[in-house]
Amino acid sequence: MALRTVCAAALRTGTDLGVNNARTIATTVVLSKRVRPLGPMPNDDIDTSNLESLEKYRSYNRYFRQAEEAKNKRMWWKTYRSYVEKADPEHGAERVDIGLPYCRPSRTKEVKERRQVMRENNRNVELERASRLRTLKISLDRVQETWEKTSGPLHIKKLADHYGVFRDLFPMAYFRPQVTLRISYSQDSDRQVHYGNQLTPTEAVSAPRIAFDAEEGSLWTLLLTSPDEHLLDNEAEYLHWLVGNIPGGAVKAGEELCHYLPPFPARGTGFHRYIYVLFKQEKPISFREDLRPSPCHSLVDRTFKTVDFYRKHQDDMTPAGLAFFQSQWDESVTNTFHNTLNMKEPVFEFIRPPVYHPPQVKYPHRQPLRYLDRYRDGKEHTYGIY
Repeated sequence: MALRTVCAAALRTGTDLGVNNARTIATTVVLSKRVRPLGPMPNDDIDTSNLESLEKYRSYNRYFRQAEEAKNKRMWWKTYRSYVEKADPEHGAERVDIGLPYCRPSRTKEVKERRQVMRENNRNVELERASRLRTLKISLDRVQETWEKTSGPLHIKKLADHYGVFRDLFPMAYFRPQVTLRISYSQDSDRQVHYGNQLTPTEAVSAPRIAFDAEEGSLWTLLLTSPDEHLLDNEAEYLHWLVGNIPGGAVKAGEELCHYLPPFPARGTGFHRYIYVLFKQEKPISFREDLRPSPCHSLVDRTFKTVDFYRKHQDDMTPAGLAFFQSQWDESVTNTFHNTLNMKEPVFEFIRPPVYHPPQVKYPHRQPLRYLDRYRDGKEHTYGIY
């Protein structure tokens, strides 16, 4: 398209100036001549006539390692990453791990333990019989416990990255949640908080029961915030619950700095994220500056930023646990705005403009039979049936 435009401009210019068109076309061809690349092109070293001679990867780890080396290798051409880094210098910058130290278990030890378990299972006659008869039952609680101790923290971190939790709460930082939070809004298992599941504001209208494994004598801080809910500032959050200096795992025995407020996603704004963050304290902390009035029904007082709160106490606390859910508007949100927050309920909706019709003509030519229905005052259209 660009070459066609250049040629057309050149021909038009040559005609206007009275110059021979052949000379103009020759000049255009010279200007559009391809320039030799400044270096080797991708896959130039591959002999396409003999693909069988190429070295095979043989394993995914080897392929992944070579792909990472090729991705990080500097090329002579300008890549997509170069354009993005020029527009956003912080894009792709290395994030800081602000969580508890993560001790990766020995891979050799894991393989030995796994082989030992497989040998014991192969020698177990009852287990083999149950498996053959399809009556083998596996304890899901044991599977959950094993997952939490092995790959659970990494999976939760990936989910948090997928939902943008670290991006909005801890810019340029992350952590691996090594303490599992068990949050339930009822006695049933269908109202538990996991990692992105959906709960209605009616189900989360009261403070949940929270449990986590804690050492005796340890202190914790529990935070519930929403990065999507603020009505005036896109960068701010609303604080829904804050409890500090929790002894062990007894949340009720902690110092309640801001009482629980149920979710109130505004109507027409879709799903909002509600994030629980558990911090492990090094010592008792004075939260005098973070104390909210009780009861706190002012959204101005509940305006909050997790990153500022963490920076203030980062020497004495470390994020250790994470859980979050999503919620959207239902009828209980109206009650929260009117009776709890004492304010009008904001409603965000798209008002469709009326359908435009050109002015009606007395003698419509070549118009469909239902032409008059456009200008009929009745609610029910006849669509040409008279």
